[in-house]
Amino acid sequence: MKRMNSKFVGALGLIAVATVGLTACSSGTESSSSESMAPSSASSAPSSSSMASESPSSSAMDPAANLVGAGCADYAKAVPSGEGSVAGMAKDPVAVAASNNPMLKTLTAAVSGELNPKVDLVDTLNGDEFTVFAPVDKAFAALPEKDLNAVVADADMLSTVLTYHVVPGQIQPSDIAGTHTTVEGQDLKVTGSGDELMVNDANVICGGVQTANATVYLIDSVLMPPAKK
Repeated sequence: MKRMNSKFVGALGLIAVATVGLTACSSGTESSSSESMAPSSASSAPSSSSMASESPSSSAMDPAANLVGAGCADYAKAVPSGEGSVAGMAKDPVAVAASNNPMLKTLTAAVSGELNPKVDLVDTLNGDEFTVFAPVDKAFAALPEKDLNAVVADADMLSTVLTYHVVPGQIQPSDIAGTHTTVEGQDLKVTGSGDELMVNDANVICGGVQTANATVYLIDSVLMPPAKK
């Protein structure tokens, strides 16, 4: 790591962080038949039933049900409860959830305008459904500070790197393997399965972490968008 290659440069600004919105609708247990009945006394039943049908009941009941990654146990030990835990993150939109996770402080600073006021992706990330590949703080710590500062100072480069970590729509671990087009416009590839998933050359530490509008995969290095021809 004596010299920084192009991968590190793109990596720096990393992250757009943060992960999926499981609706966590604990009250949606009414049968679909009650929805079709539509008696006036049960006017609220249709919305509860429809919400329940849109989300897997197992995930709604337990945000940790679909987690994958060799580092999930360590994450649970480091953040066993509170807003930054797996259960806590499921309650907030992704940018807010990421800001509560002590493993994603650098990523949060990058997407919130704290590192560069011209790059603030909070409203964008919180405003739709996404899959977010979120480099943890240790991934940033491995980068030379001088190079990181140079990328952060370049708003276009920072935005490019961050949006390369975000894919439209929520993708669960069972469907994540394959090639996905990012918000940045270029593709990234997820390989492997179970606890041995990789995103390009980065390892998934813990994936399938739910937020109110996104699915998050914590990864151990920043991703570099391919050079455009």
